[in-house]
Amino acid sequence: MNLVFDFGGVLFTWQPARLLREWLPHRAVCDESAARLVAEIFQGCVPGSDWASFDRGEHEAEALVERIARRTGHPADEVRRIVDAVPSHLTVQRDTVALMAELKERGHRLFYLSNMPAPYADHLEAAHDFLDWFEAGVFSARVGLIKPEPAIFRHAERVFGVPGERCVFIDDVAHNVEAARACGWQALQFTGAAPCREALVALGALD
Repeated sequence: MNLVFDFGGVLFTWQPARLLREWLPHRAVCDESAARLVAEIFQGCVPGSDWASFDRGEHEAEALVERIARRTGHPADEVRRIVDAVPSHLTVQRDTVALMAELKERGHRLFYLSNMPAPYADHLEAAHDFLDWFEAGVFSARVGLIKPEPAIFRHAERVFGVPGERCVFIDDVAHNVEAARACGWQALQFTGAAPCREALVALGALD
């Protein structure tokens, strides 16, 4: 089976509210204010947003800081603090890694497809040897495409050398899962390693 993993929220922690409460505690003082700040800074990472453009590789980190500061009115040094803190926030979700190890041991092929800015991708590759388990992968910033656009799924098929209907895509974001299915892929919405394992058992990948 050809299993394609997302990174943030699946293989690595992605909890932007927690990130903001840790690094901007004077602004993210409660759950409600943290949620507002997440919406202001990250804009849901939807196509066309500042952060999505960063994911696509359209500008460097400092340009992202300037764009967000100008749009939100937040001081540039505070925005920079968040942009710089993201790599340390992307901690490994050990239960997902254990699931991947089990899948690899069973002989399944592992790939990745992640919306990821280039500096963060570089950091993850340098920091984590288990990424060598993947046969191939696509980081959005390196190809100028982002999920949920159909083009990135078609590009991934070419990189993997596998047609979409033979891929099982695992992502925590519902609209990315829906986009993959619209492209003919099998797809699972990730809500945790245990439910994901159960879904893979149902597909026959594991016992």
